[in-house]
Amino acid sequence: MSSNQATLHLLCGKIASGKSTLTAQLGRLPNTVVVSEDHWLSRLYPGAMTSVADYIRCSAHLRDAMGSHLVALLTCGVSVVLDFPANTPAQRTWMRALFEEAGASHQLHYLDVPDAVCKARLRARNARGEHAFAATDEQFDLITSHFIAPAPDEGFNVVVHRQ
Repeated sequence: MSSNQATLHLLCGKIASGKSTLTAQLGRLPNTVVVSEDHWLSRLYPGAMTSVADYIRCSAHLRDAMGSHLVALLTCGVSVVLDFPANTPAQRTWMRALFEEAGASHQLHYLDVPDAVCKARLRARNARGEHAFAATDEQFDLITSHFIAPAPDEGFNVVVHRQ
């Protein structure tokens, strides 16, 4: 790696595990910007994501569009909190390519929160109407069925956050 001091902060956690709260905290670090998938998707595809398949399609387009920009930020020495889910090995492989190409460091923040806590937070968040997307319990279960916690053999610098 180069002497670049930029860090790519990655977030791994189920829906309503606290990723947005942690993102806000990390985003207050010096010389750090937040790039939020939910923010961009809600503005680029308003009303167009009504299913998990829609999310997968739109998210793939967003990753394709944002990749070189994220590398440029990191290469310039700007740290990035990438508020995109790092919830599967495939998603994490894309993220690894970003920090490796930029010669930046990384931290994979793993929010290890039980499903029951996440669902309670999700219901409360939905009731407040404060999030760009309101997932149902059924959507939580479907999306969580694809969740794979980071494994040591993936080689990430993992920071575990427990409730």
